Amino acid sequence: MGTVTPFPVPSGRAPAQVGFERAELTRILDLYGRMVAAGHWRDYAIDLGRDAAVFAAFRRATERPEFRIEKRPALRGKQGMWALIGEQGAVLKRGHELAPVLAPVERRLLKLVAE
Repeated sequence: MGTVTPFPVPSGRAPAQVGFERAELTRILDLYGRMVAAGHWRDYAIDLGRDAAVFAAFRRATERPEFRIEKRPALRGKQGMWALIGEQGAVLKRGHELAPVLAPVERRLLKLVAE
């Protein structure tokens, strides 16, 4: 295969668009796939903007997203760049790492099998 050469980013300026890294997107899509298999989610949307990258998960395509996972690099040094936002717009969890922010959603997948 060929060699991947990234586009040069001018020094001193922030990138024009915030995006997810491959490992981050893999983790989010893995969770999405498990939620689809469990019957909780049916659709998703990705918004890559100037200030934030957002992954929105929907129960149905015509509703508001049930959860939004936001990456805001500007908050990296403050509250943490990751946020889990609920359907009403309230921040449910915020942090510096992705895994603890996704924990409340992953807890919904746990089921008691037998006692």
